[in-house]
Amino acid sequence: MQRIVIAGTDTSVGKTILSALFMSSIESLYYWKPVQSGLEDETDPETVRRLSECSSNRIIAEVYKLQQPLSPHLSARLDGITIDENKLGLPAERDLIIEAAGGVLVPMNDNVLQVDVIAMWQIPVVIATRSSLGTINHTLLTLEALRKRNIEVAGCVTIGEINSQNETAIATHGKTKILGRIPLLGRIDKTILKQVYDEHFNTFRQHILKNS
Repeated sequence: MQRIVIAGTDTSVGKTILSALFMSSIESLYYWKPVQSGLEDETDPETVRRLSECSSNRIIAEVYKLQQPLSPHLSARLDGITIDENKLGLPAERDLIIEAAGGVLVPMNDNVLQVDVIAMWQIPVVIATRSSLGTINHTLLTLEALRKRNIEVAGCVTIGEINSQNETAIATHGKTKILGRIPLLGRIDKTILKQVYDEHFNTFRQHILKNS
């Protein structure tokens, strides 16, 4: 494995489920969500740990835990703080997945976007994207924003009802790989996530794990 960022085309696209899938299937991995917005319900790190059943030491603590489930810059402002991107340096763990906060262009503070922090890390990105209508536009825009800043894109993972036409369009127009897919699931737990990984992530294993 290697360090990768899981970024989304927008919020609630499935980044946390994808993170849990990797944590369930690759035992060497650590998980880190540096900025968590929203504390009233189960947080994303808590969801990843519950679904993957991983040990607590494989979950790296957040740098910022913000009360409201809003854009990081606004949630931080309501908490009376400002996110300092200089505090978001990479942890020491080599085998690491980082779950980004929302889409790549969400503001972290008045001057810095999420994509600027990703550029600072200089590690590849896996884009989590919906499989449904609208995904082509959202994914191509995300690819464009990342590549404009010379950020390496490892590929995309589609989430939802399998749509091969949308996958082909994203791969062709975005000049990228579809690394895997998470179909609609009736329930989600470690066993189901490992099964999905085994059945639908062969391209990921070939092009990411093989080159690690």
